Amino acid sequence: MTQASTPTADTVRRLVRSLLDEGTGGTGGPKVRPVGEGHEYTWWVGARHVLRLAPDRAASVRRRRELRLRDLLRSHLPVALPTSVAHGDWAPGLAFTLDALVPGGTAEEHDVSAVGEADLAGLLTGLRAVPVRQAEAIGVPRGAPRSLEALRRMAVHAAERLAAADEFDAARLHQLTPPGAAQLATQPGAAVLTHHGLTGEHVVVSADGRVRAVLDWTEAVIGDPAEDIAGLAVSVGSPAAVRAATLAGYGPRPCLRGLWLARCDTVMRLTDHLDGRTGDTVALLRTRLRRAWEPILLERVTAFEGDEPEP
Repeated sequence: MTQASTPTADTVRRLVRSLLDEGTGGTGGPKVRPVGEGHEYTWWVGARHVLRLAPDRAASVRRRRELRLRDLLRSHLPVALPTSVAHGDWAPGLAFTLDALVPGGTAEEHDVSAVGEADLAGLLTGLRAVPVRQAEAIGVPRGAPRSLEALRRMAVHAAERLAAADEFDAARLHQLTPPGAAQLATQPGAAVLTHHGLTGEHVVVSADGRVRAVLDWTEAVIGDPAEDIAGLAVSVGSPAAVRAATLAGYGPRPCLRGLWLARCDTVMRLTDHLDGRTGDTVALLRTRLRRAWEPILLERVTAFEGDEPEP
């Protein structure tokens, strides 16, 4: 796999000048700075743009596909998507896109209001409406649904590790039994276009709680809609995520499946931090764990014979 050296500020300045500041004789141009530690391939450009550089050829494929996917999605989604003002290669075979900065905070910074939950419902509804064949035609891959039972078993061991560190009550995972995990398996024909990375940093929220945009579509797949419900549970809390999914027309099965995907994932990610296998802060991981484990009334549902058919 081809991978260029880590871009420097000089590399980024030269690229930006060629895109935004032509005719200055190689001087001037907006200030550039990396968005943060551990994000060497994503840079703020002045106050109005963000530059995203692909680190390798696989990421370049996803970056170029994302540009096509954004165009497909704009007519289906009620929230904004980033707009590219320039794109190309920053090194041989390695793609970049210079995007207009989307104003607003993130779901990590602002709570989502009731109207914001309706925005999220519109997002999920719009994704269901995207024709799968059109998504496949622009290169969006299919993703196999995860085994909830396999995830449950791994999470049980992770929860025991957290319990020993006084971080979590491992007994809470006993709510998900092997029969329950089997009951929440995906149904035939349920695959839809999914963002597959709805972390709080990718959900742009205004100060009034409205969801204004969704960023970073590079991991999008045609797959299990519960993955996006799980992402929202981690980003905005389980009750808000389930309310949004219900407004979007999803029945109890995918809502509960998404809830348990989120719960198992957050237990395992906090354990990874204790074992030194993740760069996320412990405060963020604890917050995500708390959001995913917020109780919802739907958990009392144990039978799904009355479910509406999934898409």
